[in-house]
Amino acid sequence: MGYDVIIRGARWFDGTGGPSAVRDLGLKDGRVAAVSAAGLDGDGAEIVDAVGKWVMPGFLDIHTHYDAEVLTEPGLGESVRHGVTTVVFGSCSLSTVHVDPLDAADLFSRVEAVPREHVLATLEEKKTWTSAREYIEALEGLALGPNVAAFLGHSDLRAAVMGLGRATDEGARPSDGEIRRMELLLVDALRAGMLGMSEMHNPWDKLDGDRYRSRTLPSTYAGRAERRRLYRILRSSGRVLQSVPNLSLPVALIPALWSAIGWGKDKPLRTSYLTAADVKANPLIMHVMGPVARLVNRLGADFRWQHLPVPFQVHADGIDLVVFEEFGAGAAALHLKDQVERNVLLQDESYRRRFRREYENRFTPRVWHRDFHDAHIVGCPDGSVVGRTFGQVGDERGIHPVDAFLDLVVEHGTKIRWHTTISNHRPRALNRLSSLPEVQMGFSDAGAHLRNMAFYNFPLRLLRRAHHEGFMTIERAVHRLTGELASWYGLDAGHLREGDRADLVIVDPDRLGPELDETHEAPVESFGGMMRMVNRNDATVVAAYVAGNRVFGGGEYAPDLGRRRTGRFLRVGEAPGTVDPRTLGGRDATLA
Repeated sequence: MGYDVIIRGARWFDGTGGPSAVRDLGLKDGRVAAVSAAGLDGDGAEIVDAVGKWVMPGFLDIHTHYDAEVLTEPGLGESVRHGVTTVVFGSCSLSTVHVDPLDAADLFSRVEAVPREHVLATLEEKKTWTSAREYIEALEGLALGPNVAAFLGHSDLRAAVMGLGRATDEGARPSDGEIRRMELLLVDALRAGMLGMSEMHNPWDKLDGDRYRSRTLPSTYAGRAERRRLYRILRSSGRVLQSVPNLSLPVALIPALWSAIGWGKDKPLRTSYLTAADVKANPLIMHVMGPVARLVNRLGADFRWQHLPVPFQVHADGIDLVVFEEFGAGAAALHLKDQVERNVLLQDESYRRRFRREYENRFTPRVWHRDFHDAHIVGCPDGSVVGRTFGQVGDERGIHPVDAFLDLVVEHGTKIRWHTTISNHRPRALNRLSSLPEVQMGFSDAGAHLRNMAFYNFPLRLLRRAHHEGFMTIERAVHRLTGELASWYGLDAGHLREGDRADLVIVDPDRLGPELDETHEAPVESFGGMMRMVNRNDATVVAAYVAGNRVFGGGEYAPDLGRRRTGRFLRVGEAPGTVDPRTLGGRDATLA
């Protein structure tokens, strides 16, 4: 047999969790044509010398917000360069399937910290679809780099059916006809091949824009009857509910868990919940996540936590960080878009008293630990404060750390840059969470919070810990990042056996080093060149392939990444090894 690509001498992981072995792989017409212990030869094939390297299925990223970026930069290079060959968007109740561009911009921008003006302009130019099927067709008309899959967002549904104003009005309830319309749109999306529905309960996530600014996302206003009817569709079809809890009211998780159980008369509601983490603000909470999930699963649920298997370090420019939404004083500042108005508020003594009081209140639910002694300044026009914490600056100036923070924000605005680690800061606790069978690897938020965090390479960082610390086998780590996720979500991905589509990554285990923790900045051209945080560990990923096409290797993108389609939309339930002929090259593959 003639092969297009032969990968020689790599340690091969098939994504099932089974034993690895040194093998040659032959790729042909977008699939794995041969896995051989005897060696392969092929005239005219691209030969990849992978002796001493690992070859494994391309990674899945099950939680991204590339919904707008994919329309203008469909290569999604920040993911593929780290070996991610399948990305999922439509997370956190947000999608662009049914809402109009203005509503979508107001839904996405503040919650996900992406520039509203560019989201709006992108959708005004690119949005041509009005249904889930048309949306999928539009995505497959792009020069996709990786494969993509998507949820239908509940906030998208609600806003499209009710109008954004009514959908975020506490006094408004959808009529029976409007809920029926949501049901029909959800059924249509599932029939088209979408993963399921994403929803939101957390009231800290707010709308952008001027019309309904600071209202919470539409999904948070849904009543039990509305949710129950939508859940019934997900149950009967076996599709997934991705959900975010009400972080202000932890007991609200109880009815959510209750609804996931089939109780012997219904199918379980397959549920993926954010998030399993070792939170600094509440170090005990990680100890209940595994037992809670095991309990509801024994009662008949199919429940998983999403988990980011790296320390959750966030950066901020001034006060522009979503964690400030979790208490009233912070949300009041973020409500104001005008910098002059915001500075007037930040200097007001009554406001500062409120901020200090809420900052010091240790008895309210929180994600951020609210400790300015653990908030490190990394950039500022005043070089004397760089390298210090806001708490240290306050100590030196004889003032409260809140006042030190607010003084510096008033003086320097977004030019003062700082970081803190919110969760997953204890290595042993992180290893314990990453080992729980009730958690799924994901929650990178790729494509969102562009100035705040960079977790594009989280799969490589999990492999590094498994390799160097031995808390799980490499085979299990690969399985957790690939086949385990693909099988649970019903996607044709995550495996690398004969007949599987050739979505794969070649990793150099000798380069799984400290450089994986570094963050850098790179421009997002389609968002006006704004600088985003990224990861750069190009020597670690020897090469990445999608449907047998090299999309990254040797530290460089393929010349046609983002111009020729290599990825496809993955529909739930497709036959293993499905390859779209248009991803194999030729006249129909090159797109503008």
